[in-house]
Amino acid sequence: MKKVVLVTGANSGIGLALCERLLSQDAQLQLCLACRNMQRAEAARQALLVSHPQAQVTLLHLDVGNMRSVLRAAEEFKQKYNRLDYLYLNAGIMPNPRVDHKAFYKGLFSSNVVHMFATGEGLLTQEDKVTPNGLQEVFATNLFGHFLLVRELEPLLCQMDHNSLVIWTSSSNARRSAFSLDDIQHQKGREPYSSSKYASDLLSLALNRHYNNRGLYSSVICPGLVMTNLTYGILPSFFWTLIMPIMWLIRIFTNTFTLSPYNGADALFWLFMQKPESLDPMAKYHSLTSGLGNNYTQPHKVRTDSQILSLIFFMPILGDFRY
Repeated sequence: MKKVVLVTGANSGIGLALCERLLSQDAQLQLCLACRNMQRAEAARQALLVSHPQAQVTLLHLDVGNMRSVLRAAEEFKQKYNRLDYLYLNAGIMPNPRVDHKAFYKGLFSSNVVHMFATGEGLLTQEDKVTPNGLQEVFATNLFGHFLLVRELEPLLCQMDHNSLVIWTSSSNARRSAFSLDDIQHQKGREPYSSSKYASDLLSLALNRHYNNRGLYSSVICPGLVMTNLTYGILPSFFWTLIMPIMWLIRIFTNTFTLSPYNGADALFWLFMQKPESLDPMAKYHSLTSGLGNNYTQPHKVRTDSQILSLIFFMPILGDFRY
């Protein structure tokens, strides 16, 4: 039986690199690129077909920040396919990130420089706004839209004859300190991206608790520090020109600087090669790259502390949102 794979945010960066690696591994799979910009999605599809001319690659118009778009896309997908083996929840936004330049220069010449670049902790703040659905944009795009997509595709994900895997692209910027169950949309804070990514870590755990007995499993990955359009948008281009040599030098001493989308997609691809039921539901799988450029994947426990006690409430809270 041919595997069916759906990837959100597949037209560039880590998502596109993943699709290339998936087709190189299994040219028979049915791959669906779910994207907001259909012109870019078609360009990505054509690029994949150049290297894999016999591949089955389809497009799905999906804006995960728009709940009506999610519902329409899920219905369209269910009309085309009768199963779903891998659902990669990769799309995400970090709108108008701002750098605390004082903190940047201070950290640049301190022993904390590697941690600063790897996580952005204490360095970045992001703006947020309210969507037409009345939700915070970052929460809606990075978390809730994907949650709704999982719920709508449940009939294809939960089937008796095979297990399925939902895979969330999280971040090293996913920090417990940025998230609160009392403010899961992060309306009161200044780090909506960090909050949404930590929430996706928690939601992956919650999905396992609710769905493992029905054959649906969930995992979360960290791609490391990857240079994508999202990353380049954090600082002016001349800053990147100045600090890229420093980053390549730092990479010798840390394995979290994956830098390229191909390297960053390593954990996503590694999970495709595993049996869903064999994975650790409490693990976050990290894409890592050695100083010599060798890629590998390594699991780390998700940092949850007392939040794990609230998992039983997390999905019902999301389910109460109106859209």
